[in-house]
Amino acid sequence: MSIEMIPDSTAAPDAAATMRRKAFVDAARELFFANGYAGTTMSSIASKVGGSKTTLWTYFPSKEELFAAVVDDIVAQYGDALAIDLPLDEPVPDVLRTFGNLLMTKLTATPILSLFRLVVGEAERFPHLAETFYERGPRRGKARAAVWVGEKMVRGEIRMGDPMRAVQQFTSLCQSGVYQFAMLNLPESRDLDRLRGDVDAAVDTFCRAWAPDG
Repeated sequence: MSIEMIPDSTAAPDAAATMRRKAFVDAARELFFANGYAGTTMSSIASKVGGSKTTLWTYFPSKEELFAAVVDDIVAQYGDALAIDLPLDEPVPDVLRTFGNLLMTKLTATPILSLFRLVVGEAERFPHLAETFYERGPRRGKARAAVWVGEKMVRGEIRMGDPMRAVQQFTSLCQSGVYQFAMLNLPESRDLDRLRGDVDAAVDTFCRAWAPDG
């Protein structure tokens, strides 16, 4: 699907610049997903939007910066789990269940799956892409959840230990079922109603493993 050129005369300068930047990001995302990072050139992105490569460079001096913008754009649209409220005064299972259900709903959204597959496919040749993706998405969400877990540990509601390890274990448990099928685009992934069951099982296992001592 072609992205039409945005005439500078149709909007105020700042608005036109924002629209053109978004057009470049949208085109880059489409081409990255279709052709991979290595298979996408700055020229092809500029051509898809309808502008020159020189214009594209004024917004994004490198393909890596443009990839980072694509990641940020997807996270902004689907990264609700990164900012979800984690109340300290609510029971551990209730908060984890809410967090886990939102997390898995977002992780199985097509743009997030496509981005993850792209990063994994290019990680060996372009490790900086994986670093960019992890820093802008998963690390932020896990760090925030780890703060909540740490506070719950201090309150005696979760066994004392490494909060980040606890969060990593919980998110891995949530991703142990339907998500694995979704990553491989297998038929079993069509039944997303099973995600809730995966999260319930993850909460149960986590709470048993991290139950307070004594």
